[in-house]
Amino acid sequence: MQFNFLPLEIVLLVISVISLLIQFWFTLGIHRSLLFFKSSDKLNRDLKPLSVVIAARNEAENLKQFLPKIFEQDYPNFEVVVVNDRSWDGTADLLKEFSLLYPNLKIVTIAEGEKFIAGKKFAVSMGIKAAKNEWLVFTDADCEPSSDQWLKEMSTPEDENVEILLGYSPYFKSFGLLNALIRYETFFTAVNYLSFALKGNPYMGVGRNLAYKKSLFFKGKGFAAHMHISSGDDDLFVNANANSINTGICIDKDAQVWSVPKDSWSTYLKQKKRHGSAGKLYKAKHKWILSVQVIFQVIFYASLLFLVFLPNGLYFAIGIWLFSTLIRAFVYPTLLSRLNYPELRWWFPFLDVLLYVFLMFNGVVSIFVKKSSWK
Repeated sequence: MQFNFLPLEIVLLVISVISLLIQFWFTLGIHRSLLFFKSSDKLNRDLKPLSVVIAARNEAENLKQFLPKIFEQDYPNFEVVVVNDRSWDGTADLLKEFSLLYPNLKIVTIAEGEKFIAGKKFAVSMGIKAAKNEWLVFTDADCEPSSDQWLKEMSTPEDENVEILLGYSPYFKSFGLLNALIRYETFFTAVNYLSFALKGNPYMGVGRNLAYKKSLFFKGKGFAAHMHISSGDDDLFVNANANSINTGICIDKDAQVWSVPKDSWSTYLKQKKRHGSAGKLYKAKHKWILSVQVIFQVIFYASLLFLVFLPNGLYFAIGIWLFSTLIRAFVYPTLLSRLNYPELRWWFPFLDVLLYVFLMFNGVVSIFVKKSSWK
């Protein structure tokens, strides 16, 4: 078969190949490191006292369901600090009942109308100040530890240099395309930040499963640099304070924390808009790396799509896509299983395309929708 290439076809082929090479750099150069990561032995770890911090606003139902799981942890000495942030749904009464059952529950109440900067960061800051222990473990009211060993896994690391421990928090499975997309996006985000941390370039963490030293919080002046935006109590803090020496990761199945996902496209878009506002304040090198990743993956799919409609492009587009899928199949299906999404491993090529279509759509929406809030 002889091909007479048009100039546009040559340009698109060159673009798709360059994009493919950049894609492989992230897949094989960065993400593959997570395949070989092994956690340190926890059996002989000195289990120092720690504090679990949870900020809750109108979370009575979730607290009723999930908070007892925190107190069931197999850990010798810990407290749970719950910050009731201006709730009106019965959270206060529920926490009062729990305080009679669990003596290691500490309640911090923020009343409506107090003179402060409202938002989750203020609530988290109040919880940190109230915590009596140096090592702090963070999660949310709608989260459930995967086992009673969670706190042991997320406890003070043996390496005294480690001040931040990045955990992983998958979402519960339910029916529908939205749920599959949310779980895949969460997986890919986790693979990204965990792998970069392993490579000595940590840039974010998630507050659903995160731990760090109380002294680091105050040394870094807490959330002062970004208190003016609603998001970033987790990723912006990590972005500002993490480095190659003081950051570790923990992804053992016993250390994971399951969370309740959004159940509508509108609430999910609102959530991603809030997260996106934090990304604008990342360090310049991290914004550049993440922008390159997203832009060239979008260019990759767009160039293949345009190739399909050109005379000689169909077979090349299919061939390049299949080659990309084959190489990435050595990494992502295994990681999907390791990170508790095994049923998605056969769908990752389709979900990857859907993810970047969604990211482009969300980027356009973010241009016109400026305001975001916590609750």
